[in-house]
Amino acid sequence: MANYIIATSSTSDLPRTWLEYHRIPFISYSYTVKDKLYEDDCREETRDAVYVGMRQGDLLKTSMINEFVYYDFFKELMDTGKDVIFLDMSQKMSVSFVNANKAAEKIRMDYPDQKLYVMDTLCISGGLGLLVEHMVERMEKGMSYDEVIAWGEENKLKIAHRFTVDDLKYLKAGGRVSNAAALVGSMLNIKPVLYVPDGGTLDVVKKARGRKAALKAILDSVLHDLSQVPDPTGLRIHILQADCRADAETVRDGILAVYPQVGEITITSLGVVIGAHCGPGLLTVFYLCNGRNPE
Repeated sequence: MANYIIATSSTSDLPRTWLEYHRIPFISYSYTVKDKLYEDDCREETRDAVYVGMRQGDLLKTSMINEFVYYDFFKELMDTGKDVIFLDMSQKMSVSFVNANKAAEKIRMDYPDQKLYVMDTLCISGGLGLLVEHMVERMEKGMSYDEVIAWGEENKLKIAHRFTVDDLKYLKAGGRVSNAAALVGSMLNIKPVLYVPDGGTLDVVKKARGRKAALKAILDSVLHDLSQVPDPTGLRIHILQADCRADAETVRDGILAVYPQVGEITITSLGVVIGAHCGPGLLTVFYLCNGRNPE
């Protein structure tokens, strides 16, 4: 058993079953629906129910995690006597990262004989989840604390993030597009294709006319990335979807038609926090490649 702990947040969008099986502690972001507060519990059934509600008009608001909640979370981990590696989403995507670092500074003073490493992962959602998976796998195979951190830092920018959304109103509400752009985009059936660059932001790389064109753009980008990998045999690919499983299966089948030798392609439900800002119909693809490329 490792002498250190890898922990993450609910925004890694990993299934609760996986987190529990590998005994990975996670801190939950919160969200409100109709003025009722919930914690993001990482359960597939919760995610599915949230997207059904959003289809019916539910509006979600998310909250950052404050310094004191992070402190209590870290303290419980440090009380085990083990060192800790903590992975949350890119600092460019959430003020929570600043709060986590403030709490970590206090924890290090309170536990001077232990180590706590807070990584700026430059990843979000399933990209963060994929980084967690790979680092946990290496921990379980016997890599040391410092070796796992070094692997994560060296490879985090090799995790590709491909997104498309179905309704611009959610990006508009979050300030990602203007009211005018959202109105025109909706009238013209524009579907943005997004990715996460090295800086850890969420950027629009292309505007497709219609859902099918957006899915094709995602698939084409994935296939291009895979063509640059010397040997994609066994490559792990995660597809996350917000109440659009049929579209996710279409993208999965398109990848397998060209690269049948890749490893498991999982399809799971997108986490609530990212989903709240992007809405039902969001589809994402994550995988390790040679480096992030918007095209």
